[in-house]
Formats: sequence, C-alpha cells, structure tokens
Amino acid sequence: MIRIANGQGFWGDWLEAPVRLVEGGPLDYLTLDYLAEVTMSILQKQRKADPNLGYARDFPPLAAKLAPSLRSKGVRVVANAGGVNPVACAREILRLAPGLKVAVVLGDDVLGKIDDLVTCGHELRNIDTGAPLVSIRDRIQSANAYAGAFPMARALDTGADIVLTGRCADAALALAPMIHEFGWKEDDWDLLAAGTAAGHIIECGAQATGGNCHLDWQTTPDFANIGFPLIEAEAGGHMVITKHPGTGGRVTRATVTEQLVYEIGDPTRYLTPDVVADFTTVHLTDDGPDRIALSGVRGAPRPDLLKVSISYLHGWKCIGTLVYSAPDALAKAETADRIVRERLAALNLSFEKIHTEFFGINACLAHLAPPLAEPAEVQVRIGARGRDKGSLERFSREVIPLVLNGPPTATGYGEGRPAVREVVAYWPALIPRNAIQPAIEAIS
Repeated sequence: MIRIANGQGFWGDWLEAPVRLVEGGPLDYLTLDYLAEVTMSILQKQRKADPNLGYARDFPPLAAKLAPSLRSKGVRVVANAGGVNPVACAREILRLAPGLKVAVVLGDDVLGKIDDLVTCGHELRNIDTGAPLVSIRDRIQSANAYAGAFPMARALDTGADIVLTGRCADAALALAPMIHEFGWKEDDWDLLAAGTAAGHIIECGAQATGGNCHLDWQTTPDFANIGFPLIEAEAGGHMVITKHPGTGGRVTRATVTEQLVYEIGDPTRYLTPDVVADFTTVHLTDDGPDRIALSGVRGAPRPDLLKVSISYLHGWKCIGTLVYSAPDALAKAETADRIVRERLAALNLSFEKIHTEFFGINACLAHLAPPLAEPAEVQVRIGARGRDKGSLERFSREVIPLVLNGPPTATGYGEGRPAVREVVAYWPALIPRNAIQPAIEAIS
C-alpha cells in the first residue's frame, strides 16, 4: 500500500498545505496540481517576456522548503508546476535545493507543431462549436496536449525526488505513482480506472475534505486547519480516501461524491489519456472516521485522440467598480450605470458586450435573487469587452469621474482608473495520440 496526497488544487491554493501533508503523517508521494486552462496562456506570455520563466514560480521555493523532509521521510513529489517551461523550473529548484534529483516530462507543448498538424489535415476544430482552428490561427498564444500518467511513471523510474511536467490530465498526477509502484500495464483498464477515479477525487485538494462542500457546511470542523486529501492505494485497485489525523475538515461520502462528479461530463465515459473510466461503477463505502473506500471501478480502452488546450487572444476587457451607501444605495448604483452607458453612446463607442452587476442585489443569482428592502451598500461593477483596445481605454475613463459628478456617497473604486486587460479565450480540440512524443529528461 502507498499513500499519495495532493497539496494544491490550483495555482494560488493554500501555501501551507504541502508542508503540512509532508510533516503531518505518513506519506509516500505528494502531488501538486497548479494548472488551469487559462494558466497556460499566462505562463506562455511570461516565457515570451523572459525565457527563464513560464512555470509556477511558487513551486521552487516550496521545493527548497520541503527538501529536508523529502530526504528524511522519503517522500517524492509529482507536480505539473513546469507549465510551459519545466526545464527552467527544474533548474530553479536545483539552484535553491541543489541536493534534489529532478526529472522533467516533455512533449505536451504543441504550439510549434500547429501549422504542421493543420497542413496534415488535422483541422483542430473547436470541440464545442465545430469551428476550424484557422479562424483564430494568428491569435494563438499556447497549445498544450493533455499527457497521461505513463510518462510520469517512467520519470519516477529514474529515481527522481521530484517529477515535473507541463500540461497533463489532473488525475494522472496521482495515477503515475501507482503505475510506478505496482507495475500496472497500459491495458490494465480496471486498475487504471480505479487509480484515475481516486486521483480525480483528490485533484482539487481540500474540495474532497469538506472545502466547497454544500452539505451541512456550517458544521465542517476547523476550516482554518483543513486537512488535504490523500489516497491509500493498493496494487489490486482498492482505494481509500482519507486525510491526516488531527486536521480540520472531514472525509465523508458527501464530500467524496461532490468531487467525484465534478467536471466529468458523461459519468459512464470519463475520458483521460490513460483510460476511459465508468464512474457509475464506483462503489463508495465508509471505512471508519474520515475514511471512504472506493471499489468496483471499471475501465475501457483509452481514446485514440488526445485533448489539446489552446488559448488565444480574443480582444480586450475593462471592469470598473463603485460602491454606494444607503439611503437609496441601489437607485444610486443604477443611476451610475445609466450615466456611463449614456456617455459611451454619446462618444459613439461600441463593444461586443457591456455587462453590469449589482453586488449585494443580484450579481450571483441574477434575476433569481430575492428582493431586498433597503441594502446598506451596493457595489456596481460595469464591464466592457471588445476587439478595439482604444475603445476599452476610453471606457476606462468613464467610471471614476462619477465620484464627483454622479450620485452621492460613491466610494470603493480601488486604485482609481481600471486597467484594460487582454481577454484570453479557450479553444479545446483533439489531436492524434502520436502527435506528441513524451520525453524524460534528468536535470542536474
């Protein structure tokens, strides 16, 4: 049996969680999931500005902090912190912690292969809309295929303390140590499905241990010291989801089930690079306090195609905010919105979209929000989006003037004039599996 924990559900998750996992109880592997789809484009822009960047910069200092415990406890790390530049990330780790052994998995970045793929007849159509990639070719910023667990398992075979990868399937981070330890084969579909289901449950960190759980959330113990999830995995595919004793949060059928059905699409065919898992076959049973066992998971052969995450520039956006206090807070906020729109019309400015939200009234529930008699304060947030940066820059100058020439009691405008920012859009597509050639590189 091996213990695999996940200490990051996204780049920006609780910095103390990985340290507490390594030091708080027995552990064999620590996984860290840093990458959302939009993160890749952010990292690609950083790498263009500086070829030594393009990775999750929180990770090298964390690796250095963990290094003594990794050595003394024999814990190994598998992380997708490499982003679009895993080699640079590995070198920074070794600069800060020179005694560690680091291996990187390469091959997910297909940005440089886009034209060749299109020339060969792969249109890379948008999965959601069916549009061909050529319609946005000149605006692409990043393109990364979702790699599977087997390349990471081969990297663990090198004896590395830390395995770094770029874009990969989230659950593959936890599946890789199982493949490495148990010798699972590429056609062990049920075993791979069991490992994938368990990996999916822990991939979002504390979301499986009571965080972001709707059921009876008020009684969740000690949110401030919430424990992050870990898997007790056995070679035969039996899995237990648990957490370190004495930590906050809880592991129940409810917390595990909420995460199990998170972002899965068809539950009978959860598609990954390694296996197609049937989540309707997952059997959850109580295995003691804060312990949920998984069994019965069935798998089918892996898909012939891999998903590729492509990001592209889709114009510009600007969002301005003001806060109005009672009396008449909502009426003041609505008047501010009307003034901005009238002034934009007078300037003959047009945008793809202008959207206004009234926080405290309807920003989260829209028209479903219950009416309020008299809110103490309302934040009006006005946003615009379009292809013409100049129009957005002009828009940015129309909110702050209302502090003096609009309704009374305006405040809450932050640092002043709102910034104009790029809009990065997401383009999911499919590519043949042989379009990527994973490679393992030891960094020293």
